[in-house]
Amino acid sequence: MVFSCAWHFLHDRALAEEVAQDVFLDFHRNRQTVESADHIRHWLRRAAVHRSIDQVRRLRLQPKLALEDIAEPAAPPEPGDPMLSGRLRRLVASLPPRARMVVILRYQEDLDPVEIASLLEMPIRTVKSHLRRSLALLRGKLARACGEMQT
Repeated sequence: MVFSCAWHFLHDRALAEEVAQDVFLDFHRNRQTVESADHIRHWLRRAAVHRSIDQVRRLRLQPKLALEDIAEPAAPPEPGDPMLSGRLRRLVASLPPRARMVVILRYQEDLDPVEIASLLEMPIRTVKSHLRRSLALLRGKLARACGEMQT
């Protein structure tokens, strides 16, 4: 879960591993404050989210995907349009950091808006606004890209 959040946000295996190591090291230092299994999951996810956002801010990363950096799929890919999924990944990567994390937590990690608001320490309405604006922006960019391909 920790690595998944970091990898889907950063799209860089080495940085995601570094973030995951930092999160688990920090967890080891603060393990006495954890109260239950649910609290552990919440603490780890929250730390991964914030560390990933901090990493982007620190390095001012421009999302990049190199073929050799993409991990081999563990399971056969689901049928679908691979060009479309790659394009969607790049479009999501083009979103601002907070909006991108909200979209990833909602659609990749399958968290509901209340959980996202708690993790990111933002009002639920802000989470919903990020989702609504991000989806509208992604739809518009995808429509323009598909229109350009057909002409």
